[in-house]
Amino acid sequence: MYPVSEAFLRAVQENTRRYYWTGKITTKGGAVYPFGYEDIVKGSGYVSAQCCGSAEIELGTVYAAEMGVTLFSQIDRYTLDGARVELSYHLRVADGSFEEVPMGIFEVSEANRTAHCLELKAYDYMLRFEKSFNGFESVGNAWAFLELCCKACGVEMENTRAEIEGMPNGRELLSIYPENDIGTYRDVLFFVGQVLGGFFCINRRGRLELRKYGTEPVMEVQGRHRFSSSFSDFITRYTAVSSTNLRTQTAEYYALDTDDGLTMNLGVNPLLQFGLEETRRQLCENILNDLSVVNYVPFDSSTIGNPALDLGDVLTFSGGQADGEQVTCITSFQCRIGGRQSLKCVGKNPRLAQAKSKNDKNISGLLNQIEAGKVGIQTFTNASAYTVAEDNVRIISIEFAAKEETHVQFFGQAVVDVRAVQTERTASASGSIVVPIPAVEEGAGSGEAVGAGDGGSGADGGMAGEKVGTGGNGDSAGEDEGRAGDGSRAGGSTEDVTVEVELPVTWTEDGKAVAYVTYEFNDSEILAHCPAETWGSGKHILSLYYPIDNLVPNITNTFNVYLRMENGMGEIGTGGCIASISGQGMAAWDGTVTVEEYVARFAFGGGLGMKGFAGEIGIETMELVRKGYADSIGKALIGAFGKPIDLA
Repeated sequence: MYPVSEAFLRAVQENTRRYYWTGKITTKGGAVYPFGYEDIVKGSGYVSAQCCGSAEIELGTVYAAEMGVTLFSQIDRYTLDGARVELSYHLRVADGSFEEVPMGIFEVSEANRTAHCLELKAYDYMLRFEKSFNGFESVGNAWAFLELCCKACGVEMENTRAEIEGMPNGRELLSIYPENDIGTYRDVLFFVGQVLGGFFCINRRGRLELRKYGTEPVMEVQGRHRFSSSFSDFITRYTAVSSTNLRTQTAEYYALDTDDGLTMNLGVNPLLQFGLEETRRQLCENILNDLSVVNYVPFDSSTIGNPALDLGDVLTFSGGQADGEQVTCITSFQCRIGGRQSLKCVGKNPRLAQAKSKNDKNISGLLNQIEAGKVGIQTFTNASAYTVAEDNVRIISIEFAAKEETHVQFFGQAVVDVRAVQTERTASASGSIVVPIPAVEEGAGSGEAVGAGDGGSGADGGMAGEKVGTGGNGDSAGEDEGRAGDGSRAGGSTEDVTVEVELPVTWTEDGKAVAYVTYEFNDSEILAHCPAETWGSGKHILSLYYPIDNLVPNITNTFNVYLRMENGMGEIGTGGCIASISGQGMAAWDGTVTVEEYVARFAFGGGLGMKGFAGEIGIETMELVRKGYADSIGKALIGAFGKPIDLA
């Protein structure tokens, strides 16, 4: 129940009450349109929600709540796609004030206009989880999966991490493998809800909340509060759960000491498919403990209404045909704006449950998973980055098995960022060079230049030119020689001369890196097919394929891919390698546990020295496969002589 005051609880059970409804519409563009009780067409508004189907109690459900209302409004309906609608209920309490109870936050999915009214239909944030879940293999506890879903779909989580991890299965490590029925994040929530023994809903603040079935009543519904009611003559209770194990192709059945009630069929839950048998048993028994509190009388009743009631609230009914000593639970409700509230609890009759219900193995679902001819697939994605150089680096490793003799195919792809070694090149460049040379013009002559102040003489000509000047009384004289030694002078034109030359040239260019692929099947290198690629620097896609024939059934197989490079290096980022092995009759594989230890050098007393000690344990968890243990001890020095003894 939404937390309200005692004054509210007293006022809501009075024969008469005063209340009103309000709301607010917020478009994606940020426009806000508040509306009041007078804007709502009478009898048109409702809020409905459920946590179970129409027949029996369920676990892990992820139903969306629905809201519908018709308003006297002229809001443009084309602006309301995805708009947020908030509704509130206001009730007057004893002191005359009105206490507000929020009814939820909804997103408009349909808006229709009539002549004077606007019809809206909206759902809560649960529909946001209807997004494709395309994750590969995933591992984590329940909180990790919930955090992933909420972050991916933009919904806040109401429960805290401490609350989730404090639940019986909250700290268990869960795994999702590709062979599953998960299509959306909503499916992930469903399977996590089953493991936690509860159901999911969007609360009144628009947050995802996990709720569990309880036993403590929150309210008594008296006869005078009901317009009509119908109660079953049996009590729904569960004393066993069954879960289908795809690996063993059987249904596992877990029950209480006194098994005389109904059996909850968990079906094929991907989170319950892998791990040790003891772990699966513990998970299912914890779910059964949460489910065993269900001890409800199914009912259907129309009441005066209490908008503070929520899904999962436990009630008691008194008066009329009701048994005041029994409890029931709200599994669905519809609260009409200005009208009645309908409450309902579903459940099966344990007395009519036949013996075969305890062995309900979800056969139809199981056969769909293991039907003859179904192609199985085992995938791989690298979780860490690789640096590839001259030594072999294992970039892909897939373990798989088949339940029958068959053939499978390996496909792989890797994105490699290549840095090839730069190559220095030397060559000779030869050619002709045209050199412009100034041209020379020939000429001869003589001339005289005489200048005098009072008198003088000058001469210029012949092989040598001479200029003499006398001024005044001839006391000073000047001499200028060598204007033109032979009487010629240079002209302004040029003449082209061609010269043959040869010069050395050196430059650096990108080299070619060679990538070599090695396939390894069950520790044996495949020599018949060794792919290779020659690349320049940059990013490249390495595509791989290999068929495997005559696969022996019921044996664990390992297929490895190694890569090395010459004349360069390559980088493969996290998630850069994806690969798969597919074929008919492939069985689910639940992993390998490998333990390694190394002990450094130590000495016994003063005489015996151990250089090293190593141990390795390999455990395969499928049937009919290898189990091994190996120790290796290096050379030991014994006594003062230091005599090496090989203990391997």
